[in-house]
Amino acid sequence: MSTPDTPFEKYELVVGLEIHAQLSTNSKIFSSDSAAFGAGPNEHTSPVSLGLPGTLPRINRQVVASAVKMGLATNCRINLANRFDRKNYFYADLPKGYQVTQDALPVCQQGYVHLKLKGQAQRTVRINRIHMEEDAGKSMHDKDNRYSLIDLNRAGVPLVEIVSEPDIRSAEEAAAYLSEIRKIARYLGVCDGNMEEGSLRCDANISVRLRGAETYGNRCEVKNLNSIRNLQRAINYEFKRQVALLEKGETIGQNTLNFDAGTGETSVLRSKEMAYDYRYFPEPDLQPLELSQEWVEEIHHSLPELPEDRANRYTRQFSLSGYDASLLTAERAVADFFEELVKFTGNYKSAANWINGPIQSYLNENNLEIAELPLPANIFGDIIELVDSGKINHTAAVKQLFPAMLADPRKNIIELVAGLDLLIDTCTDDLDHYIATVLARYPDKVSEYHKGKKGVLGLFMGDVMRLSGGKIDPGKTNKLIIQKLEALK
Repeated sequence: MSTPDTPFEKYELVVGLEIHAQLSTNSKIFSSDSAAFGAGPNEHTSPVSLGLPGTLPRINRQVVASAVKMGLATNCRINLANRFDRKNYFYADLPKGYQVTQDALPVCQQGYVHLKLKGQAQRTVRINRIHMEEDAGKSMHDKDNRYSLIDLNRAGVPLVEIVSEPDIRSAEEAAAYLSEIRKIARYLGVCDGNMEEGSLRCDANISVRLRGAETYGNRCEVKNLNSIRNLQRAINYEFKRQVALLEKGETIGQNTLNFDAGTGETSVLRSKEMAYDYRYFPEPDLQPLELSQEWVEEIHHSLPELPEDRANRYTRQFSLSGYDASLLTAERAVADFFEELVKFTGNYKSAANWINGPIQSYLNENNLEIAELPLPANIFGDIIELVDSGKINHTAAVKQLFPAMLADPRKNIIELVAGLDLLIDTCTDDLDHYIATVLARYPDKVSEYHKGKKGVLGLFMGDVMRLSGGKIDPGKTNKLIIQKLEALK
């Protein structure tokens, strides 16, 4: 029997994620205070969110609806009878000295999501629970040389916490799972998914065990990971750290850890709390929640087509590859733009290529959302038609026509094509001359072609394209180059 080449191959990584999604509501979970991001310190507070004596919470109906949407979209069972609990622990930015959350009876349980990783079979990650809770405030330690400052604007902002089972076995799977949850939340409109602003945060429970073992090892929880890249870095670092300790005969302390993005390392924050440390008990100031099946069904019928279903439909309806469909459906607004574009063209593959290629590059370079694209979908239908009809070539459309249209979106497309002199030259004599000139320039490459090195065709095509100023039909030109080469044998 073969033995592992390195100690790391002896062990299996085990990860479960706790994802905190800040809900996109106008007001906080238990008060009418604004939940908007970006106000001055402590501007969005009131006696309720400050936890002053004599105040009483009142549940925000939209928070419950958002939690139910998230549960339905992740195949959870919706508990019609659920309740809030007090989780007791002290932090300076937790005004009441306890957090109102859900423990024994969460609103959603026993769900799952599917993951599709390139080159791998579909994976399923189970969801243990989704529960509602209030966020804490924010401590700032770098604003004053002597004091830590507290901003309580975030205190009471509504969250759902999505707790997975420990089904994740690699950093890549963890990234794919977090991306899928983020994508679903954004499709539903329940969370903007902005990790930089803290709208979506992730805690990772990480352990290792010998391959084939059934029991889990001691887990460490890495707190408040604020990017998908940092999630992967923290998991990879912890896997190596824990394996190294076990190989030296040491045990893994069950600790809560911080991840330093600068060094890529974790460090101990505190010993890991257990459930009994929090002394959960039912929240006495809030009635248990009783949801009607009719209301849940109403929410279910209001859900949009979800990304996995939409991607599957694109492969069936538009004959797109799974990769193209996945890219198009990563953001709901991008998928909506694609569906608008295919109203103006039947070349679905070209429509997908334009969105996933030049359009997305332009948006990324300018830090824009697709809703901010200055050109409507029908314009790209016109461009695709010009290329498909052989009037301009694709390279000219991307490198010359597209930038010109962005610079002057009101300009007529036909006038732009004419003004830029992009119309393909249909004169065969000119094309024959360009090809003959290029082949005469590279006699050694012609010989290489005849010896079987077909890759030199790209060189010939590139030079012909330059000589013609880009005004040639690539498909027709490629065929003519091959004919000329065969004739020279």
